[in-house]
Amino acid sequence: MKISKHMILHLVLFALAVCFGEHEWYFLLLTAAQLIFVPLALHLVTEKSSWFARVYPYIAYPAFLAIVILHITGQTKWDAWLAGIYLGFTIMVSLYGLTRFFKRGFAYLEECSIDLGMMYLWIGGAWYFAHETNLETGFSPIIRWLTGIHFHYSSFLLLVFAGLLGRRIQSQSPLYKLVCGVIFVSPIIVALGITFSRWLELVSVLLYIVGIYGLIYLSFREKFTNRFQRWMIRSSFSAVGISILFSLVYALGNVWGAYRITIDFMIGFHGVTNSIGFAFLGLMGWMSHTPESRFTGWNFPMSRIRGGRKIGEEIRQQIVDLKETTPKGLVDDVQLFTPDVDVSLLAPTISDFYQHTERYRLIARVRWSSWFTPFAFIYHFFSRRFQQLNLPISSKPVEMIGSISPILEQLDGRVKPRAWLRKVGEEVVFVALYSYHQSQGRTYMNIALPLPGSAMIGILEWKQVGRDLQIISEASTPSSDSGVYLTCKKFTWKLPLRERFWVREIESGRMEAHHKMWIFGVPFLRIAYEIESDHDK
Repeated sequence: MKISKHMILHLVLFALAVCFGEHEWYFLLLTAAQLIFVPLALHLVTEKSSWFARVYPYIAYPAFLAIVILHITGQTKWDAWLAGIYLGFTIMVSLYGLTRFFKRGFAYLEECSIDLGMMYLWIGGAWYFAHETNLETGFSPIIRWLTGIHFHYSSFLLLVFAGLLGRRIQSQSPLYKLVCGVIFVSPIIVALGITFSRWLELVSVLLYIVGIYGLIYLSFREKFTNRFQRWMIRSSFSAVGISILFSLVYALGNVWGAYRITIDFMIGFHGVTNSIGFAFLGLMGWMSHTPESRFTGWNFPMSRIRGGRKIGEEIRQQIVDLKETTPKGLVDDVQLFTPDVDVSLLAPTISDFYQHTERYRLIARVRWSSWFTPFAFIYHFFSRRFQQLNLPISSKPVEMIGSISPILEQLDGRVKPRAWLRKVGEEVVFVALYSYHQSQGRTYMNIALPLPGSAMIGILEWKQVGRDLQIISEASTPSSDSGVYLTCKKFTWKLPLRERFWVREIESGRMEAHHKMWIFGVPFLRIAYEIESDHDK
């Protein structure tokens, strides 16, 4: 591990606070986070080409200087201004976390952990501001200070370290997903527990225990770059695992009214353990070898077409008077999806449907999950006006009349795009622009659904199951393009949506298909299709 000028500067600033400080020693626990741990952790995860890296010197160093001044002086009339400078810095860090998230979305869970850690930091800055300015919050000064320290250590640093650990392991691991889910929500539950309920505070500590001990287990399973990093990181997570047990005893004492562990003890033991054992050792470990992000941007082609107020009418206007040959189906040849699909084994009706889609009649039965039905009613109010994804609320079977028309490649930007417009009666319910792309030996169905000022992109894999066909958005490999995305201007992010089509032949010329969708892993929509060849077409 190299000692950089950056590290030396922060150590000098902290040394000034230690030597000339006017406050009790334990206030240095937060000062250490502000002057050493937070900036060094940011140094590990900040992209050098980002806007944040360009403005960092102008927003960070005034904030660090303000922290030193606040620590070495007594109460002055400038405290609010100085604390406000640091609060402004934490807000900029949170905005950087938000823009990082908007470039990528819910893909790469380890990066989401780092993003959220950054986004939580402003809450710590706000509580520090409240403490320094004696802002009336309904809590004592020590509680304001402890809440500020909580959002620097247990929110920002824990989530950043969890993200760095996730860069080394397969983030698709079910245990890592569970750990991230727990530590993502725990900081907010802690804050709500402190404010409203001691029982809720106890629940938050229990959640933290699940998340932290999951990280300890994962760190002991992982093979690190060298022995120094291995023991630094394992010791770091183990230290916070020990300190959280005392938080549990403290929370139990609050619930039962038996304060066996005092705040003074929590500051002395819990605070020092987290500062030196967790934060310091963790930083030493990650600074010795920082894993790179696996996210390099989205490289698959996307439709350039965006929607407006009446998407159905707009798309119909764009396909009027085109003199190119009208495509017969959603794909020209299902053999494009070889080797994922063996056409000789696939049911012939399925192949014919995708190559001659307009020959078939579709009867759809839409079923919204009961928990999602109120949201579906609200969404339907807007979808009828946009003429997009305008699915019926009722579960009664309805016939969807479809038509397929070509779209100019120079207008769309993808290979052989075509529009599939579906109506129920005279009302447009669905407008999708179909194409395909190839990447790393696999062919993906590339579907764009224009939305107002944006587009939803579905990148789907074909998977043959006997004579049946599955079309799925779940990524089969870490490098797969599969997923559901939203693109708007220069931002494209992966949505927490998952969809699966299962298509099977009942008899020659007749099929059934089931379309299921999940949000955050919870099912919310099912559509059952009866598909029958219309010999008159």
